[in-house]
Amino acid sequence: MAEKKTSEVFSAEEKAAMKEAAAERKAQAKAKDKRAAGTKAVRDAIEKLEGDDRKLAERFYELVSENAPDLVPKTYYGMPGFANADDKMLVFLQPASKFKVRYSTIGFEQASALDDPPMWPTSWGITAWTASGEKAFLATLTKAQG
Repeated sequence: MAEKKTSEVFSAEEKAAMKEAAAERKAQAKAKDKRAAGTKAVRDAIEKLEGDDRKLAERFYELVSENAPDLVPKTYYGMPGFANADDKMLVFLQPASKFKVRYSTIGFEQASALDDPPMWPTSWGITAWTASGEKAFLATLTKAQG
């Protein structure tokens, strides 16, 4: 009999992210104060990060909190992010360590108002915050909120 080959459809990191997403959704559904629960979850997610990932995530959290106070902190597959008033994820930071890739990304989800047909960017690679990078991010964040 031929040896059965197995193939991994999802990496261990992807499986862990899916489990985190399920746990997040359950916790968020039970939370009476979405902002407080989300803030704690996001701060906890950032605390788990190390090195450059943590620096990037801390500044991401500060920038969004200060410049988009209507957005609610919310984890997204275990990553720090922010949701709109409809509880839809708007923006998140994917640390490089999350999926063992070479750079972090800032992503804008479907709820963002970035549509500029026929084509527009929805994520940026980031290795460090600079003054010009922060300015560009904040302009995009403002546009994304509609």
